[in-house]
Amino acid sequence: MLAHPEEAYPIIHIAGTNGKTSTARMSAALVSAMGLTAGLFTSPHLDSVEQRFEVGGFVMTPEEFAELIGELAPIVDMYEERTGDGVTYFELTAAMAFSWLAERAVDVGVIETGLGGRLDATNAADSNVAVVTTIGLEHTEYLGATIPLIAAEKLAILDPGSVLVTGDLDPDSLGVAADRVRQQEASWHRFGVDFAPIAPEPTSTGWRFDLDGVHGRYRELELRMHGRHQVANFATAVAAVEALFGRDLDEAAVREAAARATSPGRMDLISSNPMVMTDGAHNPHGMAALAAALDEEYRDVRWTVVFGAMRDKDMREMLRHLRDGGDAFHVAAADAARAMPAEEVGRLVTEVIGVPVVVHGSVAEALREAVAEGGPVLVTGSIYVVGEARAALGVAERR
Repeated sequence: MLAHPEEAYPIIHIAGTNGKTSTARMSAALVSAMGLTAGLFTSPHLDSVEQRFEVGGFVMTPEEFAELIGELAPIVDMYEERTGDGVTYFELTAAMAFSWLAERAVDVGVIETGLGGRLDATNAADSNVAVVTTIGLEHTEYLGATIPLIAAEKLAILDPGSVLVTGDLDPDSLGVAADRVRQQEASWHRFGVDFAPIAPEPTSTGWRFDLDGVHGRYRELELRMHGRHQVANFATAVAAVEALFGRDLDEAAVREAAARATSPGRMDLISSNPMVMTDGAHNPHGMAALAAALDEEYRDVRWTVVFGAMRDKDMREMLRHLRDGGDAFHVAAADAARAMPAEEVGRLVTEVIGVPVVVHGSVAEALREAVAEGGPVLVTGSIYVVGEARAALGVAERR
C-alpha cells in the first residue's frame, strides 16, 4: 500500500540486546561526516516521539509528524478494514520512518529494530548491512529462554547475499551467526577478528583510541562518550559503514564522527552542578556494562541512585550490579503500564543491596529529593525513568 518506500535507499539494519541505539546514531554520524544525508530511525524515545526520526542529524518536527500521520491514517484504516488486523504503535512508526526517509531522499537509512529481529516490523525491509551489537537474556517470553534462541531471532535480519557485522558476541551467539551466514551466503565482519579498537584510554570527556577497521586504520580518535562499551559500539559502526561502501572511510570523517556522536541517556551527564548522570540500562547485560564503566571511570564516586524499572525485567540481577556504587536509593515507577510499583522496587533494593531506600510517587519527586542530598546522582533502570528525569530537569534534545 505504501509502494515500498524502504527500497528507495540502502539500509544498515541494527539489532542487539544493548548498544543498538548508540551504534545506530554513530553509523548515521559517520554517513553524515562523509557528506551524505543519513536517515535514522531509533526506539524508544526519551523526550518525544519525534526523536525516533532524524534526517541529516535533525529531528522530525511536530508539524512533520502530524502531517505524516495524516498521510498514513487513511492507508492504515484501509489495511485494518481489509485484513481485520490492527496496526501496532511500533508498526506505524516503522512505516512512518520508511516513508519519511524516502520523501527526504536520504542517501542511507540506518534502522534500529524494536524487539528481536525476525518478526520485527523493521524486518519488512531488505538491508545491505545487518548489524548485531550484543546478545543477552531479555524478552525471553517472546525471543526464547536461551542465548542461541535469542541470537537466532536477532540474526534473522541478515538478508541473502548481504553483509553481517557483529559486535562483541559470546561463543554460543557466534555459532548461530556462522550458521546464518552460511544459510544466507553472506559476508561476515567480526569484532575482535576483522576490526577492533587499539589501546583505548579514558579521557575527561570520553575515550581516545586508534581503530583497525575492516578496510582501513583510523588514528587518534576522540570519542566524547563515556563507557568502554561505547568504544566497541563505535568500532562496530565504522565496520558497518565500511561494509556498506566496500572500502575504507575518510580518516578525517571518522575522526569528526567520533567527536560529534552522541547518545542521550547513555552515561549522559545532563547536569554538572549538581552532578546528574542518566543511563538507560534496563536489563542485567546493560547494567553490568554500566557498573563496569562506572568502576573504570568514576571509581571514587559514591552515587545516590534514582531507580525504577519495568515489571518484566530481572530486577534482582540488575540490582546486584549496583551493589558497589550506590550509597542510597530513591525509587519511583515511571508513567508506563509495564512499570514495577515503587513499593515493590524499594523492597527489592532493601533485599538485594541493603542500603537506605526512599519510595516516591514520581520520578520527578525522586530526582528532586536525590539532588537535595547534595551528592552525585545516577538515574538508571529504564529508558522511561531516564526520560522523565530529563523532563524534570528541563533537558530535551532537538537538533
